[in-house]
Amino acid sequence: MLRRASRGMAALACLAAVHAAADEPARKSMTAYRTEKPPVIDGVLDDPVWRQAACVEDMHIVVSNEGAPPGDRSRICVAYDDNALYFAARFWDRRPDTVVAKVLRKTDVSFGEDGFTVTLDPYDQGRSGYAFDVNPNGMRSEAIYTDVDRQNWDWEGIWDAAGRRDAEGWTAESMIPLKTLSFDPARDAWGVNFTRWHGSDNEQFGWVSFNRTQDLSRTGELVGLSGLQQGRGLDVVPGVRFKSSEDDLTGEDANEFEPSLDVFWKPTPNLTTALTLNPDFAGTTADARQTNLTRFDLFFPEQRAFFLQDSDVFEFGRIERESGQPFFSRRIGLDDDGTPLTLDAGLKMSGRAGPWNFGFLGVRQDSASGEGSEDLFVGRAFAHLLAESAIGMIATSGSPDGTDNTLGGLDFRYLNTRLPEGRVLEATAWYQQTDTEGLVGDDAAWGLSIAMPNREGWKGEVAFKLLEENYFPALGFANRTDIRDYAAEVGYTWRPDTDHIRSVESGIEASLIEEINGTERSRQVELELVKLENQTADWIEIEQIFVEERLSAPFEISDGIVIPAGDYTYDHRCVTLYTGEQRDLATDSTLCEGGFFDGSILNASLLIVWRPSMHLRVGVGGEYNDVHLPQGDFITRLLRLNLDLAFNVAWSWENFFQYDNVSDTIGVNSILRWIPRAGRETVLAVNSNYEDFDGDDRFRSFASDLTFKLSYTFRF
Repeated sequence: MLRRASRGMAALACLAAVHAAADEPARKSMTAYRTEKPPVIDGVLDDPVWRQAACVEDMHIVVSNEGAPPGDRSRICVAYDDNALYFAARFWDRRPDTVVAKVLRKTDVSFGEDGFTVTLDPYDQGRSGYAFDVNPNGMRSEAIYTDVDRQNWDWEGIWDAAGRRDAEGWTAESMIPLKTLSFDPARDAWGVNFTRWHGSDNEQFGWVSFNRTQDLSRTGELVGLSGLQQGRGLDVVPGVRFKSSEDDLTGEDANEFEPSLDVFWKPTPNLTTALTLNPDFAGTTADARQTNLTRFDLFFPEQRAFFLQDSDVFEFGRIERESGQPFFSRRIGLDDDGTPLTLDAGLKMSGRAGPWNFGFLGVRQDSASGEGSEDLFVGRAFAHLLAESAIGMIATSGSPDGTDNTLGGLDFRYLNTRLPEGRVLEATAWYQQTDTEGLVGDDAAWGLSIAMPNREGWKGEVAFKLLEENYFPALGFANRTDIRDYAAEVGYTWRPDTDHIRSVESGIEASLIEEINGTERSRQVELELVKLENQTADWIEIEQIFVEERLSAPFEISDGIVIPAGDYTYDHRCVTLYTGEQRDLATDSTLCEGGFFDGSILNASLLIVWRPSMHLRVGVGGEYNDVHLPQGDFITRLLRLNLDLAFNVAWSWENFFQYDNVSDTIGVNSILRWIPRAGRETVLAVNSNYEDFDGDDRFRSFASDLTFKLSYTFRF
């Protein structure tokens, strides 16, 4: 098995040797202006520094007519001092009354906003970096790049920004402390890019782009940086929390008052360490429930800030949201049902040395088995190859339930974004081996893929992975093993030269998953008949889906309803409607109808978001399944309601209500936040759960808790 994976990696290495590059225009560059007096970050561009700073105005359209001049003018200026970078933007708008600014809450997001994004690549290697976004209300969002073209917007960094609307359009100012960034003080040139989001028509303007994309593979150059200081690189975040919980079924209640401490230290500019003692994750939004009509576990994304910090270092093999991840941080601090486990301490270290990036994470937590504590560890390192490629390794040790388990893995990624006509080629190869107490042999996994993820013209991908029967990543995610998984897709995107249609897409995706040592098999073909998008980012998609299932054993799909073993072939049709988020009333909804095993299904998933103002966001969504089978009929209902209030940029109140008729419970997650400045947070969180015990549609509380948490960041 190792020889086969090695041959795959060797094949990709040969591919990497053929590294074709198109003739490229000269790289854009600007010289940063050193200021002795920093600007006041208030959104008013009257500071003397902005009359002397370096500015650019040569923005162009990224989507949809790439390279064309925008209809509205932009000016972006840059300055710096020993401690921070400063950015100012003036965005003129011919129709200033149509500027879209509906987000006023830190944890909110809308892809239909007007906005200004600064992308920074401090090492100027196209490998890692940051994105800082501000809207006309001064609401900040920030991300860390987990790869050349992928971002994690759950990352939290300390910085300041302000926005202001006026009769000409709007302005933005931002201040990014050097203490927030990892960089090399010896470098006087960074990679930089700018994006203006034009909300009224959902358009994107950029300084540098290719293939209708802005990412780290193409940036401009910010030169002239000197004397940058990171201080001691020490952030100390003490906190206290009070928690009161009540179990209404047993009548028991408990009160806790505990301190917590997070320490972030950069002993060198290229090394970051993070220590957490007695952490608490109050203020983390509850998981959105999902309906499961399969035999396999569902994937829930990570939302806890400590594990999201520098999470890009631990990415492996570009395996996302699918079986085969060697490390998935939700395995730490939570049991299989998502119930929190006491996490005593965690230590994380990440950094770079020469061509190598590395990260280590060690955690001590309560055992998921309920006995004693467990020490868990993950280590990851990768080195840069060629212009955009990388080779790496990963290792994990420990299991949340106390089982002796270790994992080792290798991965290689080839990336070339410099092919003629802006084409992109990427390929990956990876191999993993686990060693688990009580399991002998058949414990490897490996995969290969090659893709051309172009945004115009032809695109496609082929992929294969194999997960052996005893492959068990105790700190990863594998909801199905003993399988061979084949996948392929091909599609075409046409961008007509019209005022109404932005793109027309068609394509086909196919997958085949079969057992290695058995007869079970799943085959699916998704035929995208058409996806039509207009110039304001509304789109409609029509699909035909063909499914074949061979079950080697029966499984219970609903209470008392069992799907027998056997062969099943069916198909169904789906229509999806999506409207641009710049609208006061927007939707992302899908309706499917057709066969389901040896019966039929009507599936409807709905999300409607209403934003009457920047102070209120109402989201109504859910999923409905009406299933008819020879073994019996059943209906599943899942309802969600978000009612979020933003009083100003500091105060917000989030309310999340959920109900499903499978568990027959209602969950309430209510969070009041006060964030007067980045790095300072006060949270009051209330969680309640209600169940219909008697089936009479009367819900009674069975568990609730209230948590008050206060934290404050001291920077040195």
